[in-house]
Amino acid sequence: MNQHSISRRNFLGMTAGFGALAALGNLSALTANAQTAGDYKALVCVFLFGGNDGHNTVVPLAGGEYTAYQSLRGGLALPPNQLLAINAGGTQYGLHYGLPELQTLYTQGRAAIVANVGNLVRPTTRADLSQVPNQLFSHSDQVAQVQSGAPDGSLGTGWGGRLADLMQTVNTNPDFPPSISFNGTAVFATGAQIQAASLQPGNLLSQYAMNVYPPEHGAARQQAQVEIVNNLSSFDLVNAANRVTGNAVNLNGILQSAGSGGITTQFPATTIGNQLKEVARVLSIRSTVGMRRQVFFCGLGGFDTHSGQSYAQWSLLQSLSQALGAFYAATQELGIADRVTTFTASDFGRTLQPNNSGTDHGWGSHQFVLGGAVQGGAIYGTFPSMTISAPHFMDSRGVLVPSVSLAQYGATLANWFGVADAQLDAVFPALQNFGVRNLGFLA
Repeated sequence: MNQHSISRRNFLGMTAGFGALAALGNLSALTANAQTAGDYKALVCVFLFGGNDGHNTVVPLAGGEYTAYQSLRGGLALPPNQLLAINAGGTQYGLHYGLPELQTLYTQGRAAIVANVGNLVRPTTRADLSQVPNQLFSHSDQVAQVQSGAPDGSLGTGWGGRLADLMQTVNTNPDFPPSISFNGTAVFATGAQIQAASLQPGNLLSQYAMNVYPPEHGAARQQAQVEIVNNLSSFDLVNAANRVTGNAVNLNGILQSAGSGGITTQFPATTIGNQLKEVARVLSIRSTVGMRRQVFFCGLGGFDTHSGQSYAQWSLLQSLSQALGAFYAATQELGIADRVTTFTASDFGRTLQPNNSGTDHGWGSHQFVLGGAVQGGAIYGTFPSMTISAPHFMDSRGVLVPSVSLAQYGATLANWFGVADAQLDAVFPALQNFGVRNLGFLA
């Protein structure tokens, strides 16, 4: 299942989510006595579709490691003047030059790096590859598995949705979706019990569909739309689609009433910037709609860099860094920086050795976690050496065998979110195969 696919189950789930939003009506009509979110927490997943190249995202600079990296990377190696210096436990590393905002957050202790994370069934090395995830190098399979949290792809729900399932009783408003995707239908946000929503940023219905001249034409179009969506059909699927559209109009009203949410932080007008801006707007009404736990999903595509990687990755990482920097600033402005944790995930990493001007599909990669609760300015997990014959490389192309499993990474986030350790094995089926269940990057 890729990021654009949609099943009947997910479609109906999305309909249910919009239906719940319809019950809320206009934001100004919501109760002013909604319980405040003193115990509020939110997880924001930013998925890098296509498989981000971790080897050029975080580069070792100490000793002979940079020389080895430079030799193995060939023409894709970043020169020292294109690496943003960071320190981890006295060891020097460099971030890709497209990541200045993340460098600042890392230096301030508000961002951390989790090294060599990947989808694992159990601890694995080059010497024992007998049990690996299904279809390891397939984009669609790995997107589904990473978002579902199941290395065999057997679960029909996502680990973000399952976390929302477990925390649903904490929320005081059962009619507002605790799990929202701003990047189309996402397995990650789909739970077994909670009502999830799949939305697009920008209030497109109100801004474009009805914003025509002269004004009476827009009003006529809007009235026609209302009549269409309220017209019952003999086909259940048509009625479900009409409910989705009708309730999207109601959601537009909620978000329009919220306005900017009082946020003055300027977001970049990019795909990921617009998505995170919408997340910030929803965060701004958290108390009004009675939410204490929320899960969000955003995505940025284009990381399948088989060619032209030097420019393509720079452009993508620059967009990512600017958006994440703005989003963290917005959480500070809202006074909830320590209650919102944002993290990256991806299909897989890429090979250390290049393929002409690009790289091929890999496995392990480095991920970022940021927020006020992050024990930042540090690298968690084991950063791989640049020795191609080492056990942490799967082959001579430089496919990293992950040293940190997705289950450990997610379980650490889940613990902070409020999920008890005893419940984690049900969220991450592979977690029971790993001794360390919390990596310690969150307070």
